[in-house]
Amino acid sequence: MRVPAHSVCTAIRDDIVAGVYERGSRLTEELLARRYGVSRVPVREALRTLEAEGFVVTRRHAGACVAEPTEQEAGDLLEMRMLLEPLGAARAAQRRTEAHLKVLRGLVRLGQERARRGNSEDLRSLGGWFHETLAQASGSTALTSTLAQLRHKIAWMYAVEAPANPAESWAEHGGIVDAVARGDSERARAITALHTERATSAHRLRFPGAGDRPDRVRTSQHPVNMTGLRH
Repeated sequence: MRVPAHSVCTAIRDDIVAGVYERGSRLTEELLARRYGVSRVPVREALRTLEAEGFVVTRRHAGACVAEPTEQEAGDLLEMRMLLEPLGAARAAQRRTEAHLKVLRGLVRLGQERARRGNSEDLRSLGGWFHETLAQASGSTALTSTLAQLRHKIAWMYAVEAPANPAESWAEHGGIVDAVARGDSERARAITALHTERATSAHRLRFPGAGDRPDRVRTSQHPVNMTGLRH
């Protein structure tokens, strides 16, 4: 069985974001191949992709290592998202399909229901699905891909405090969907800009300062299941 490199790439990226591999730790092809039950070929390709995305760096005499982004680099990501999320919402108002609207409205209903119950873990997942669907509704593969990469990197670098008023946050989600449904690009852009700015204020850096470069690797609580993945 040959496992596609993009599946290995997703697995390694997810483990980096989850903190299984600490910042600065080495990522040897042999260790990764053994961990995910694959040959070194897809691992090598995955590491090249992750280096292009900024999750991995190659160091002399050490090889591939988990990147150690600076505070400035982390801040740039939030600023980029504040610019691109409203653009995506504006494009979604012009290009969304009825299928997109159905999913977005369903997520808003679930989010509002969970907000009343105060389930923060459910709300975090639902919020991620909402913004991913909104980006897909923009009809731009490049924008959707860029926003997805930003979300991965921000989740890696930042801890997010639960909103003090989750019902208000999900009311903003509902306002975005209403504007998108009406085809009101400027309204969708404005509400999303406000929503993203408020959400950004709840982010706290996980790794303030330069820090050390540990070589240890924690054990994943969620082993990757590669069964059935083929070219």
